[in-house]
Amino acid sequence: MAAKDITGSAPAHVAIIMDGNGRWATSRGWPRLVGHRRGAERVRSIVEAAPGLGIRYLTLYAFSTENWKRSTDEVIGLMTIFARYIQSEAERLSAEGVRLRFIGGRERLDKKLQKLMAGIEEKTAGNDLLHLTVAINYGGRDELVRTARKLAEDVAAGLLAPEDIDEAALAARLDTHDLPDPDLVIRTSGETRISNYLLWQSAYAEYEFTDTLWPDFTPAELDTIVSRFIRRERRFGGALPA
Repeated sequence: MAAKDITGSAPAHVAIIMDGNGRWATSRGWPRLVGHRRGAERVRSIVEAAPGLGIRYLTLYAFSTENWKRSTDEVIGLMTIFARYIQSEAERLSAEGVRLRFIGGRERLDKKLQKLMAGIEEKTAGNDLLHLTVAINYGGRDELVRTARKLAEDVAAGLLAPEDIDEAALAARLDTHDLPDPDLVIRTSGETRISNYLLWQSAYAEYEFTDTLWPDFTPAELDTIVSRFIRRERRFGGALPA
């Protein structure tokens, strides 16, 4: 997607690395899963606030391809939280005009969770107030490898000529092929790395890193970050007019 200078406008697409749930819980002497549950609850308030801030697309990093390295108990607990979130939020999201979809490889996920994901995607497919995307078993490098494989398969099948492979052809095969690129990427918890998140899509995104742990990240702080974004000059490699 061609980049456009939108200085003075709210970010249409905000992507968030929701980090710090475990630290939030352990700092209080609680199990890490308590933090993950609080983090899931925080999603609701941010989703509710997003449209009022001019955000039409919200993409949340929930579980990376690297998160499988965590303890079995934590991984199982996270998958249970994902399933409960879908079950508890399906009716509300549908009624409030939120379209929910998922990106990432699904083959490693529990079949019941996959079914829940597909069900809420179908249920909310006609909604357009806010496009909420949740990245589960997602990694930017993994996505690019899967995309390269799709390109190779299309070339082998005679559907695509090698000389026709360009940025648009690649982007059309990404998990996010039907979403605009993010304008703003936010990471909570004080870490200042992107952790394999939307590597292709975020080439020209603005970044914000906040020390706030995700369970404490409020709509008010999101509003403040959006306000800073609006004041930024976005040149996309060009120069400011004389």
